[in-house]
Amino acid sequence: MWKNLLKLINLKIYMKLNILLTIYFLITLSIFAQENSIDKITKEYSGNPIIKGWYADPEAEIFENKYWIFPTFSDEFEGNYISPKLTSEQVELQKNTINPQYLKQTFLDAFSSEDLIHWEKHFRVLDVKNISWAAYAVWAPSVFYTNNKYYLFFGANDIQNDKQLGGIGVAVSDKPEGPYFDAIGKPLINKFYNEAQPIDQFVFRDDDSTIYMYYGGWKHCNVVKLSQDLLSIIPFEDGEMLKEIIPENYVEGSFLFKRNGKYYFMWSEGGWTGPDYSVAYAIGNSPIGPFKRIGKILQQDSTIATGVGHHSCFKIPKTDDWYIAYHRRQLNTNDGNHREVCINRMHFDENGFISPIKMTYEGVEKRVLKN
Repeated sequence: MWKNLLKLINLKIYMKLNILLTIYFLITLSIFAQENSIDKITKEYSGNPIIKGWYADPEAEIFENKYWIFPTFSDEFEGNYISPKLTSEQVELQKNTINPQYLKQTFLDAFSSEDLIHWEKHFRVLDVKNISWAAYAVWAPSVFYTNNKYYLFFGANDIQNDKQLGGIGVAVSDKPEGPYFDAIGKPLINKFYNEAQPIDQFVFRDDDSTIYMYYGGWKHCNVVKLSQDLLSIIPFEDGEMLKEIIPENYVEGSFLFKRNGKYYFMWSEGGWTGPDYSVAYAIGNSPIGPFKRIGKILQQDSTIATGVGHHSCFKIPKTDDWYIAYHRRQLNTNDGNHREVCINRMHFDENGFISPIKMTYEGVEKRVLKN
């Protein structure tokens, strides 16, 4: 009898324990599901494009604990274009243009954000009214902070030969949002060297504090060394004032960053008004090369957009988290000027190569910079 009673008691305890464990499992599962659901609901994404309007050639930077985008103005959007006030000299210079669309490009706007989601527009941070020799085709800003000032490098006037006035200029401001004023009163580079059109500049400072500027269109690229005040070009150790860098299939839009001791030189290839515009890169052991081409990492997607290129990259401080900013065109337009600025994450594989970047409509997750 006692054995049967003990069996009955043990059976009841087992059944109760089983019920309690089942209840605990269901509650835990429910809590996990709710937290996961809440996480999905509360996650915020920037969306692509990240800013409103037709803009291109985005330079992405982090200044004053904010994200900044400095793009080229590509075309008027919803009738928001205001004609500039030009001097008689600037009006005369505009007669050199090969494309009437370029006459609209007389200024640069900027955008800032604390979280990659909400962007504030800063109107006309640079305007040709403050650059006497620039009249049109103000393109591809590159902004650099040093000496407690912000230096904005830009291309202007789309010169077609050495007789025309224009090239790469530099403007300066006390604030990232400007206004920027001409720093030297003339172009820093005003001629074709090694057949490189003086456009699409990017400024990079290496770990030894040497400052380089990469630039060039028309399938040619040069690198120069800049003085510490960024207002002049200084010679290399061998006396040369510039060095030619032309990776395979280079067209324009030069960019460079350093990661784990390697230099990643990037550019755009294909035609900027066509669907095949794309981003490729090479890797080298020196900031002046040689660079070995690796391949394309960003190109058109028949389900998202075409004309993808002229990018920049940025890294979250004290992390190895990288992002790429670029422009692209919607599938429903053939207008080469209707370009939009987008951002996506950029990842590396175990060998340090950049993984192919998949364009998205979602953009990137909200991310507030730490002080």
